[in-house]
Amino acid sequence: MKRAVCFVLLLFACTTAWTQNTSSYKKWKFLVEPYMIFPNMSGDLGLRNLPAVEVDASPSDIFSNLKFGGMLTLEAQSDKWTIASDFLYMNLEEDATPTTVINSGKGTAEQLMFELDGLYRFAPFLEAGIGGRINYLTSGLDVTRNVAGGGTESLSASVSQTWFDPVFIMRLTGDVNDKWLFGFRGDFGGFGVGSDFTWQLEGDVGYRFSHLFHTSIGYRILGMDYDKGTGEDRFRYDVNTFGTVIRFGFTF
Repeated sequence: MKRAVCFVLLLFACTTAWTQNTSSYKKWKFLVEPYMIFPNMSGDLGLRNLPAVEVDASPSDIFSNLKFGGMLTLEAQSDKWTIASDFLYMNLEEDATPTTVINSGKGTAEQLMFELDGLYRFAPFLEAGIGGRINYLTSGLDVTRNVAGGGTESLSASVSQTWFDPVFIMRLTGDVNDKWLFGFRGDFGGFGVGSDFTWQLEGDVGYRFSHLFHTSIGYRILGMDYDKGTGEDRFRYDVNTFGTVIRFGFTF
């Protein structure tokens, strides 16, 4: 966590210095964009010495088990620089998929992700930069395992993890007559600092109703492959979260 805090402070300091020392900047504009995702989740979850549990959840599965969720994007933009942040929180539970090892069970997950980025505009349609994601995840498993020779046994475990992923980012944006909006974003990172590898892709199409308000619809895929520790300290989260995203943007 110290590395994450230092990285965030460094990113803020660099961006502040850039904005103060570059006389060509125009007035900054700000974006507040709450959004919602209709998520699918696919992958596997492993805790301690328990066998990995396959996760395969559709939006209806997740919403039926979702206790609470919230998503918000905030941005500040000049003619050259963008400071962007993304906040995502989900609290849910999911039944385990039976396998030759797992008879039945349930997994729970509380996920919080906060991302802060600094981007430079190389062309009117192209931005690139660096960022970092702080991930907090609490996962629990209550499973019934098949025992060789017949019968079952009940096992349970609960683990919380917090980690930081540096990422490289590219973003493409455009519009038609300042009404129809198009966007694409991709990033990748982790590099073993936190996740072994993390990546994200999102494409959106939107419509601007006024200088203040726009809305968009798109598709987002966020993948995390995090595996740390052994034995009783083992924690594995190798899950892709993907689905349709609807955004409501307010610019001022």
